[in-house]
Amino acid sequence: MEDIDLLAEAAREAGRIALGYWRQDPESWLKNGSSPVSEADLAVDRFLREALLSARPRYGWVSEETETEGSADGEDRFFVVDPIDGTRAFLRGDETWCVSIAVVEAGRPVAGVLEAPALRETFLATAEGPATLNGVPIEASVGAGAMRLSMPDGMRRRLEGRLGAEVDFQRSIPSLAYRLALVAAGRLDGTIVGPHANDWDVAAADLILERAGGRLARLDGERHLYKLRPARHGVLVAGADAALERLFGYGRAAAAA
Repeated sequence: MEDIDLLAEAAREAGRIALGYWRQDPESWLKNGSSPVSEADLAVDRFLREALLSARPRYGWVSEETETEGSADGEDRFFVVDPIDGTRAFLRGDETWCVSIAVVEAGRPVAGVLEAPALRETFLATAEGPATLNGVPIEASVGAGAMRLSMPDGMRRRLEGRLGAEVDFQRSIPSLAYRLALVAAGRLDGTIVGPHANDWDVAAADLILERAGGRLARLDGERHLYKLRPARHGVLVAGADAALERLFGYGRAAAAA
């Protein structure tokens, strides 16, 4: 079984498990003082760890909810997993959350799946093929007129007065992975990612956006390299290639605000 098929199969089942808790008032608490986690996150993480590492025992493991595990000697690949990206939305009963799984090799994702079961949407990509949504190729794009951007509410409030009619501010989407997927599908023209995002928030979506003709980039224009011991990001921008210069300007304004 190819890695992408393994990820897709595991993500479907993980989504089914998560749906069993969704809108059922699952137990939840705060970790690190501010970040919510629920029994659903942990149940999905347990399933994915068992399913993925039993199929690829030499691969390493990076997850939001469990300890990192290194790859076997001579093996460069590792999984990067967010069992439920958008836990706040999940706990509110909103639909915009997803299971995010990627395989990374040589610092970059080579297979990625986002499963949004409440929306019945599956985004996936490999390093060689197109990005797809429910099996149909997708493409990042820039519409005419004001650029459609989604970003955290605090960042939006700081930028609204500066950008004026240049930007059509869309509603904030708590799941960063799903927000990036909307850029890949052309439903948004771009997004600005606030500082302190983690690798598990973006790894799968990074590849999906790249294969859809876009890019997730640092403000210096470089792509992020993923490691087994991930560090938090600075401000990032994401959009179709044709939108990146404008987005870099917006990102620098956000970083300075």
